[in-house]
Amino acid sequence: MRFLPVNLDALLVELNDLDETLALFDALTAEPIAGVEEIIPAARTLLIQFRPSAIARQALVNRIAGQDLSQRRAIEHRRVEIPVHYNGEDLDEVATLLGISRAEVVQRHTAHDYSVAFCGFAPGFAYLTGGAGFQVPRRQTPRTRIPAGAVALAGEFSGVYPQASPGGWQIIGVTPLQMWDLNRAESALLRPGYKVRFTDAGPLPAGGLPAPTAQASAAAPSGAYLQIITPGLHCVLQDMGRPGQTGQGVSRSGALDLGALRAANRAVGNPSDMACVEAVLGGLSFICHGHAVIAITGAQTPVIITNASGLQWSADNYQPIELEPGDKVSLGSPSAGLRSYLAIRGGFEATAVLGSLSTDTLAQVGPPALAAGDRLGFNALTTGTSVSLNESPAFDLPTAANIVTLDVVMGPRTDWFTEDAIQRLGSQLWRVTSQSNRVGIRLAGETPLERSNHQELPSEGTSVGAIQVPASGQPVLFLADHPLTGGYPVIGAVASYHLDLAGQIPVNAQIRFNPLGGFKEMQPDTQASSSTADVNKLP
Repeated sequence: MRFLPVNLDALLVELNDLDETLALFDALTAEPIAGVEEIIPAARTLLIQFRPSAIARQALVNRIAGQDLSQRRAIEHRRVEIPVHYNGEDLDEVATLLGISRAEVVQRHTAHDYSVAFCGFAPGFAYLTGGAGFQVPRRQTPRTRIPAGAVALAGEFSGVYPQASPGGWQIIGVTPLQMWDLNRAESALLRPGYKVRFTDAGPLPAGGLPAPTAQASAAAPSGAYLQIITPGLHCVLQDMGRPGQTGQGVSRSGALDLGALRAANRAVGNPSDMACVEAVLGGLSFICHGHAVIAITGAQTPVIITNASGLQWSADNYQPIELEPGDKVSLGSPSAGLRSYLAIRGGFEATAVLGSLSTDTLAQVGPPALAAGDRLGFNALTTGTSVSLNESPAFDLPTAANIVTLDVVMGPRTDWFTEDAIQRLGSQLWRVTSQSNRVGIRLAGETPLERSNHQELPSEGTSVGAIQVPASGQPVLFLADHPLTGGYPVIGAVASYHLDLAGQIPVNAQIRFNPLGGFKEMQPDTQASSSTADVNKLP
């Protein structure tokens, strides 16, 4: 068992194999450790996100190291039966690779139970292990589109694609079951630990598979609303995100500058965690239909108010702004920063998805991006709370001409890179490219980062702030809509206290990474670990 640093509030536990990983996951699920907020299982690792104010890193390492993994706990897991039409495009190829007949592939695939090892890649996508014990390589050329419901194999895993997407797994069939349905109480059909049995459903009906259930559309506002005139480059609702959904393959998402979101809400007298509109590079304009108080925070953005008579005036950021019916609000281009946050007194009316109004652009979960003509309802609260006149940015907002320094916690895969690459991460400037978005900041440096370990990294959990290095050697700094798991090594992660700043860095600005120290694997306190293990063995 290895303990690798991920961030100030996260660590990665590496184990010998999938069985050990699932045994530890079961143990930590059966007897939760106070202060642990999220556990993301993967092929050979558990990503543990914790609250440092509740448990110290070393104490957490000691508690985990003391777990007895000699046998898995007898936990009763839900069983799911998945009917499959075995007509996949790669079924003959899989049979050839395994040296058996097409019929035997089907017979063996349906003869055993599978276990959900972990979820990732996309909401509702479960990695299934056990079962037939097949070992099948991925396709040499991935498909640009695999249909929803496709049953496929890759490596030691079976899986079912929850929605149409690109992919390189070998398709052996298709199921009519929806793996991901937001109309269900539990959107994901499969979660880690569930048992799965595939059944042969015979030939595919002539009419094909039934159409998936459509998500209910949002109702038009019945009261006051903002009429969107122009949405700018990208405008979405964001709040504090949706923690606790990693078991369904969904990351937290949420506002990229949480401090600015809280300040906007305080300025209008809202609870600080209410949803705001997150606008990129200004450009948002709307007409207010109702009496309202708004505030705009984040990027240093010109705000112009035009009333129904045509009179114009400018308003300050980080201050409450009173609006009358017919007032038009226009956001200009920011002189510093990237993202603005619009709060409205009483909060916006929208349907929460998995407990949050945040739009996850990668997972496609949450309300859609705002478009011209949309009517965004709000609750016209007039009394009961006071506004704040004392809000201000938490840091100097960067411009495209600036060099922004971000502190970095090295790990968990720093040792997969050459010493020269490790030094270059902090010594070289990295330019923010135009391919950046809410998923991550794509960086370009003069010299790419080289790996010393060229093995394929088994898929493992990733965190916001992670600096992942793909084959090109040009890093990607993951932001809130990052994938839950990834197969490229992470050399380090931006310290959690600099994540809001990272979310405000505009294109063409340069980043200087400042490692807080060298990469150092964490070691359990032997005496503490032994004591914990002894306690766990008591009858």
